[in-house]
Amino acid sequence: MDNAGELVQKFARPILNFIFDAIPVVVSKCQAAYKVYTRLPIEYVHLLIGAVICFFGGFYPTVFAALQAAEHGGLTTVRKALSALSEEIMIIVEENKKDEKKDTDKDGVADAKQITGRELVERKVKLVLAKMNPEKVNDAIVSIYKVWLSVLVVLTVQFARTIALSLTISDFTKKLADRHLLPIVRIATPKEYQVCNYLSNIPP
Repeated sequence: MDNAGELVQKFARPILNFIFDAIPVVVSKCQAAYKVYTRLPIEYVHLLIGAVICFFGGFYPTVFAALQAAEHGGLTTVRKALSALSEEIMIIVEENKKDEKKDTDKDGVADAKQITGRELVERKVKLVLAKMNPEKVNDAIVSIYKVWLSVLVVLTVQFARTIALSLTISDFTKKLADRHLLPIVRIATPKEYQVCNYLSNIPP
């Protein structure tokens, strides 16, 4: 516990500063990328997405299944949820800027710079809880979670069926191979290999 307290005291301030500095940059870049995406002709968008997915190899059908599941599960809802979350995040960022300038004791030094790392974490947690819209955030998280569950269910059911079908086909072809191909393989196999375990499962 003492070590954990020391770590909080040491790293809480730089980590929180990095988070509050990085979040606006990430949100602005994502918004700019989305604006570019909406301005592109849909044919070019499909071409770019298809070209990228081609490099996924075996994940190619999985990615398409996930995209289709997300589309039917409410991809538009996810966009609205992400937009709502980004708005709430930016509100918190702006409120944090104001909080960093507060000087209640009028000593010329901001209050946030005169407290310990643990107190700073508690202060920022209270700030987030006080300034965010909990109902809006909850609705956004629930919407994202619903779409995630729909994607997970579709992938699980779809590929479970595929695996079950492949196992059924393999069992069927194995019986045919045992009956028609293995006798030929046994005759064609040299005797020095027949005494090993290569053909141990082949019926005589």
